Amino acid sequence: MGGTVFKAALTAPDNEPLYEARRPTGGTSSVAEAILDFATELYATGVERFGRPPSAAGVVVPGIVDERAGVAVYSANLGWRDLPLRRLLTERLDGIPVALGHDVRAGGLAEGRLGAGAGYERFLFIALGTGIAGAIGIEGRVEPGAHGGAGEIGHVIVRPRGARCGCGQHGCLETVASAAAIGRAWATASETPGATAADAARAVVAGDARAASLWRDAVDGLADGLLTGVRLLDPGLVVVGGGLAEAGETLLAPLRTALAARTTFQRAPEILPAALGDAAGCLGAGLLAWDLARHLAPAEREPRAPLAGLPELPTSAEVSP
Repeated sequence: MGGTVFKAALTAPDNEPLYEARRPTGGTSSVAEAILDFATELYATGVERFGRPPSAAGVVVPGIVDERAGVAVYSANLGWRDLPLRRLLTERLDGIPVALGHDVRAGGLAEGRLGAGAGYERFLFIALGTGIAGAIGIEGRVEPGAHGGAGEIGHVIVRPRGARCGCGQHGCLETVASAAAIGRAWATASETPGATAADAARAVVAGDARAASLWRDAVDGLADGLLTGVRLLDPGLVVVGGGLAEAGETLLAPLRTALAARTTFQRAPEILPAALGDAAGCLGAGLLAWDLARHLAPAEREPRAPLAGLPELPTSAEVSP
């Protein structure tokens, strides 16, 4: 689930997408109910197309998520607090196992296993979008933290007397180097209301001095934030995703230089662009579901009966959704 669109898929055990669907996030009075309805629709599609229910479900959402308890703890943008989403989904999906995760951590999981981080034991995934969030990859898994808050690099303070952040602090990384922050800065500098970070990147490539100056400030801030991650985690790789990563080497080349200059006594990690694009979160949700299914006892993995009202179909499909 993203800020503007729901993404869903049925996946095979090898993570191949068998069916994909999207719908806008907006236009509903209850986001939680929209998630439940979309999951029910996907479940029914699995029964119809493959003759049996899915083996498990994975759902990833933004905000603070307690993955162990299956609770969406808090999201200011979505208006929920302590939502028992895993229980609600399990009940709606006729009892199949449900894994609940965090959207950026799930994207990092997918990048670590299937994308740019494959083959690295330690990596840091950072998503640069409207805000900034991260995921800590360790030997094929992503660390959630003791309270579901690991990876919140966007709220590392890099400019102590800087702009006020939505979290209440001043000078957080996402007030300096997020796509939204760069877009606002370029809209002001270029006197173009509604200008975006992509517009700023194009102006940098075109040689605009104003764009180059604010871009340099953003890259310096990003390097300062990443330095904290490097000092604490010593990752072998930093994977940069999110909308701002679409700037490619316009962003990554100066970022490598700036981070290397700051690491001094430590070895600077490689910095690579994310490989999976906006499919990473959905693929990560699938990985969470398959991980859960594989860790359950064989008897617990048996698919339940189809939802009431759905036709009984043969169970001889060659590929299990």
